[in-house]
Amino acid sequence: MTQTLAPPARTAVVPPRAAAPAVRRRRLGPGTPLPYGRAAGPLLVVALWCAASATGWLDPRLLSAPWTVVDTGVALVRDGTLPDSVLTSLRRAGLGFLIGGVAGTALALAAGLSRVGEALIDGTVQVKRAIPSLGLIPLLILWLGIGEGFKVVVIAIGVAVTLYLQTHASLTGIDKRYVELAEVVGLSRRQFVRKVVFPGALPGFFVGLRLGVTGSWLFLIVLEQINATSGIGYLMFQAQNYGQSDVIVVGLVVYGLFGFASDAVLRLVERRVLSWRRTLSG
Repeated sequence: MTQTLAPPARTAVVPPRAAAPAVRRRRLGPGTPLPYGRAAGPLLVVALWCAASATGWLDPRLLSAPWTVVDTGVALVRDGTLPDSVLTSLRRAGLGFLIGGVAGTALALAAGLSRVGEALIDGTVQVKRAIPSLGLIPLLILWLGIGEGFKVVVIAIGVAVTLYLQTHASLTGIDKRYVELAEVVGLSRRQFVRKVVFPGALPGFFVGLRLGVTGSWLFLIVLEQINATSGIGYLMFQAQNYGQSDVIVVGLVVYGLFGFASDAVLRLVERRVLSWRRTLSG
């Protein structure tokens, strides 16, 4: 009697489960800041200017070539005209920015830390905000004349209003959750202002400083072309009467360089003071 063996049962072969793909993190930021990246735009403009002047597409009577502007600038430096004008403009802009910065910060602190101060100050500044600072020129000339004091006061008023608006908005825009947390941990009024309000208002304060220093140069350009006898704006106004576009461009370049340099200094200070804050700008 023969015994038949049953065929072995067939087992299903299960393929190994594929490993779940790793989740790839998408970078949403603008990326690493380029070294000297902010100079790329101005350099491109200068390159196009050179090309247009060299090929004759740009009429030199409308805008002098870059090399002509450089020669004119060197000549103005050698005869002392440009250094004297620069020092005069720097003194006006610096004094106006200093006075306006102190006044704007003091008013913002008084209005942002006290309801009484806000009631007395904020409404007045908001009304002034609706009146262009340059619109006050006729009245200020009647009060102060056309001397140096008039120019410094106009710059100071414009800087003070700009700095006040930014600083006051930061002081009064502190998140209410921080206020409640300070109350829970038992901070005093002085500790709350020093540890919560002031650090939270610093970003807006620096924005106001940067806008103010830019505004001081903008006001200066206009003021130095109104009944002035010195300064970069006066030099440009005289060049306009004689059709000297190269001198006008030299003045514009000087204004631009000082505005760019002052803003860069404030950005550096802001980055150092607010090193704890992480932003997209790095």
